[in-house]
Amino acid sequence: MKFRAKIVDAACLNHFTRVTHMIAKLAKICTLRIRPAKLNFILSDKIASGGVRMWCELEQENFFSEFQMEGVSADNNEIYLELTSENLSRALRTVQNARTLKIKLTNKYFPCLTVSVELQSVSSSSRIITHDIPINVIPRKLWKDLQEPLVPDPDVSINLPLLKTMKNIVEKMKNISSHLVIEANLNGELNLKTESELVCITTHFKGLGNPPLASESCRDRCPEEMTEVHIDIKKLLQFLAGQQVNPTKAVCNVVKNRIVYFDLLHEDVSLQYFIPALS
Repeated sequence: MKFRAKIVDAACLNHFTRVTHMIAKLAKICTLRIRPAKLNFILSDKIASGGVRMWCELEQENFFSEFQMEGVSADNNEIYLELTSENLSRALRTVQNARTLKIKLTNKYFPCLTVSVELQSVSSSSRIITHDIPINVIPRKLWKDLQEPLVPDPDVSINLPLLKTMKNIVEKMKNISSHLVIEANLNGELNLKTESELVCITTHFKGLGNPPLASESCRDRCPEEMTEVHIDIKKLLQFLAGQQVNPTKAVCNVVKNRIVYFDLLHEDVSLQYFIPALS
């Protein structure tokens, strides 16, 4: 297995750094899947994460000026690496004034993802900071558990309000209860509800709009009929806290009493985040 990549464009460098910071907030441990055309950051540990799943995908050609990889074999030209997300995010905190970023798969007594940042200097000489991030190479027999999630047809899909606004509301609601109900309909209305023995709070959003329906079953639904899902408020707050910038597209998909999943598009980075319903 071989992997090496290089970023020289400042905008690409900053964008990639924001992606790693987002991943570090969403998943303590993640899987980095490397393919010739794409990179994925994956969270799929159903036990440790309480059923939360994440699938983040970026096209390598939109970020890297150089990109070379050889997978485990010609028929399986992929590499799966497990790493601590914060280690990668921390290694990239020095890139603000960087000339280049190089990432390479190495073996220094243990498997590593070596990150080298060449910093700009007033003099003609440059300064290079290198981080060796410990990784685990995931064997092929475990790859089947790390594939793109099968997305169920939603009962309702609705565009989200500004994520910062939503985050501020949910942060206040977490002081009331550990549970939250998300309600949405095909009339562009979204409700966030939480309650305790003493108080019930509901926040209403209207006029959000709904994306085109993919499922035939949704077409016969009454537009005003609400579909709800009951979730852990901390899991939703973790998702909202992980968003560094407001995305160009943000959609909430509700499968009644089963799951809520979010589709986000940050320029050329897509993110799917799945939160299961409470039983």
